[in-house]
Amino acid sequence: MSGALMAAASLYNDQRFLSKSEIRIYKNKIRRRRIAMCQRISLAVIVSVILFLIFFAASTMVIDAQSEAFEPEYKYYKVLTVHADDSIWKIASENMSYEHYETLDDYISEICAINNILGDKIYAGDDIVVPYFSKEFK
Repeated sequence: MSGALMAAASLYNDQRFLSKSEIRIYKNKIRRRRIAMCQRISLAVIVSVILFLIFFAASTMVIDAQSEAFEPEYKYYKVLTVHADDSIWKIASENMSYEHYETLDDYISEICAINNILGDKIYAGDDIVVPYFSKEFK
């Protein structure tokens, strides 16, 4: 029975248009549609959660994977005494690890930040802290 016929029957409340069995059939049809919709939504949510968990687990395993040849490098700091002919550029070029810094300026910026140096001025007799990397765990 169509929705229009149901609307007409409810307006006139006439037994000719609707029998009890037709009303029951119509209500059951609506109920089955609701149940089917709830089941589809539940299935979609369950599948989405399962897929999320699979992708999360897979990405976690891939991120944590390391090759057998991997050797970690540790960052350490050493104190150097500045001599009369030293400059921050000279100290940086002697101690910089090109594997960990893109440019000499990046390394100098880190040295200046660690030692609170404004500009590039250092003086003979000063002690400055310089970062370096080692594969040995100390």
